Amino acid sequence: MAYPGYGAQPQQGYPGAPGYGQPGGQDPLYGYFASVAGQDQQIDPKELQRCLTSSGIAGNYQPFSLETCTLMINMLDRDHSGQMGFTEFKELWGVLNQWKTTFMTYDRDRSGQIEPHELTAALAAFGYRLSPNAINALVRRYGVNGRIQFDAFVGCAVRLRALTDFFRRKDTQQNGNAMMQYDEFITSTMSM
Repeated sequence: MAYPGYGAQPQQGYPGAPGYGQPGGQDPLYGYFASVAGQDQQIDPKELQRCLTSSGIAGNYQPFSLETCTLMINMLDRDHSGQMGFTEFKELWGVLNQWKTTFMTYDRDRSGQIEPHELTAALAAFGYRLSPNAINALVRRYGVNGRIQFDAFVGCAVRLRALTDFFRRKDTQQNGNAMMQYDEFITSTMSM
């Protein structure tokens, strides 16, 4: 299953180099990133939270929680440092914009929240076909009063992606069944 924006090829070069990101100039996203990254040019979950809040990507929605920021970094943290550089940040930005577009598409009543049937449709747009029991479990975990806000939708999408990838690696026959040790399941799912 292709996942919007996930796995995009990073740009060559380095942030701030002439021509990086767009013809003749610096990538406009670099300003958001650099404003919180510091000299190490890496951002941790708290810095990502500040960066995304100042960028306004959440629009009229509530700012991203620290938990969601941690999940987003873990999604792209290929070196397991707990931080992300500009290339990963740029990849995340693209994914976030796609998630926001999807969320807005299925938030038909413009309440800033989606209901279970809207969540089902939004996840189906990503290629997930989940049972009503699975949708209900997601709503219980990520919802408040049976509705999911944008921040929680992003957290749900990140976690669902990670769980799906883990399950697929274990489903060697690709038949919807996986064998694993309990300890391996706990260890892997707790790190997602």
